[in-house]
Amino acid sequence: MKKNTINCKGKLLNLDELVVMGILNLTPDSFFDGGLLNNNQEIIEKVQKMLSDGATIIDIGGYSSRPGAAEVSEKDELDRVIPIIKLLIKQFPEIIISIDTFRSNVAKQAINAGAAIINDISAGNMDANMFATVKELQVPYIIMHMQGTPQTMQEKPTYKNVTLEVIDFFAKKVNELNKLGINDIIIDPGFGFGKTIEHNYELLNHLADFEILELPVLVGFSRKSMINKVIKTTPQEALNGTTTLNTLALSKGANILRVHDVLETKQVVDLYKKMKVNTI
Repeated sequence: MKKNTINCKGKLLNLDELVVMGILNLTPDSFFDGGLLNNNQEIIEKVQKMLSDGATIIDIGGYSSRPGAAEVSEKDELDRVIPIIKLLIKQFPEIIISIDTFRSNVAKQAINAGAAIINDISAGNMDANMFATVKELQVPYIIMHMQGTPQTMQEKPTYKNVTLEVIDFFAKKVNELNKLGINDIIIDPGFGFGKTIEHNYELLNHLADFEILELPVLVGFSRKSMINKVIKTTPQEALNGTTTLNTLALSKGANILRVHDVLETKQVVDLYKKMKVNTI
């Protein structure tokens, strides 16, 4: 049976309800919204809007993982995210924050500052201490599949069967985590991370196959090149394409949609749930 609840610092989150995760980028070079938030008040207003629009989780990142992104030091990453986590916890005491990092020390400090979930694009591959840290902290852990690193992942991604290889990757990681007593796990196929356009759409087409892992599934298509390269849009024009892929993902079993545009995504979720309720 699919495990669809996670414990976020004592708050049980039911992912069967379908969750919108709002993106809060604290990086100057993010592909879509880098450098748009310039002070604490703008950040508070942005998060207030996402929460009001229907975000259940706010995903905070201080390291740009766009293809070819520049390296960011651990100190810079900490300086970007820790004060903002503390600020948001003070402003919104009930907020559920996930920390988007592959560094175990950043994860630990973020959780200690008030975050409730670790979102790791490398699934422990870029920091050998991450799994032990998750075990120590006992928080939900999002593991993503990525071939290579953000700096190299799009150079020449190659698979014999992308769906089977990604499922196999997760099966091994989940087994390793379960042995450590880590059971609140969410999987993210990593759309756009070390995959060609064809790989991305093959994964989406077979997203229901991930049910075999019996774990919640997070997807992140928001304004990505897998949309823009197909329908000839820019990231700024890609809301409609994002909405389309989010709808398809829900129909194939996705539980969490990670997005820049919370209001429109919550509308997708509400309409999809209405259809499911009225399906005989």
